[in-house]
Amino acid sequence: MDWLFLAGAGVLGGLTGSIAGLASVATYPALLLVGLPPVTANVTNTVALVFNGVGSVWGSRPELEGQQKWIMRIAPVAVLGGAAGAALLLSTPAEGFEKVVPILLGLASAAILLPRRGNRRVRVADHQRHTAGVLLESTAIFLICIYGGYFGAAAGVLLLALLLRAGHATLAHANAGKNVILGIANGVAAIIFAFLAPVHWPAVLALGIGCLIGSRLGPIVVRHAPAAPLRAVIGVAGLALAVKLGIDAYV
Repeated sequence: MDWLFLAGAGVLGGLTGSIAGLASVATYPALLLVGLPPVTANVTNTVALVFNGVGSVWGSRPELEGQQKWIMRIAPVAVLGGAAGAALLLSTPAEGFEKVVPILLGLASAAILLPRRGNRRVRVADHQRHTAGVLLESTAIFLICIYGGYFGAAAGVLLLALLLRAGHATLAHANAGKNVILGIANGVAAIIFAFLAPVHWPAVLALGIGCLIGSRLGPIVVRHAPAAPLRAVIGVAGLALAVKLGIDAYV
């Protein structure tokens, strides 16, 4: 029954993760409910979400066309961020991140909900900007990937908001880029945890299979669903999670 429960949570996490970056909202609590301690649940969740990255990228292939140069430039940033986040998790307490994440998540969710100014021509994430803008974007992505490797709940919302605002991409294209970058960061952290942390491998298998199924379907939903209502759902879900995480951290 635990195996089936985790597989179902994985399907839900894969869907929400590949659509809105909220996979851990479904998967991490499920691991706690089946009896895993918090640290084991966290590292097990990170390793299982590798399947989420695979399914998300697999389903996002049409939207990834034209983004290869940008991804190749940002990939090393994601690798370093994921490794740094894993190192932080294994060496530091969680209180600092727990208190700042609700604020960051709330701001990111609000940014997703706010309409874009004017009728600027939509670009498909070519990111041809001046050096200062590229450096700022890379720094922001690096920090998000650190959080993704550290814990990751709603890291996708933060990155999606950044790409929508900085890249001027459509929701589907920004979501595809988000899936690749967070998949890289999460994969690096998962490799580190596999060797240095108490990963529960049976739970990884059950959760991972569900994540693979759900994340494969998520980009299809983003591709065909109306963008404005979907952005509203993502933004409202992110705000709700920010409130919940804020209560957990401060109350």
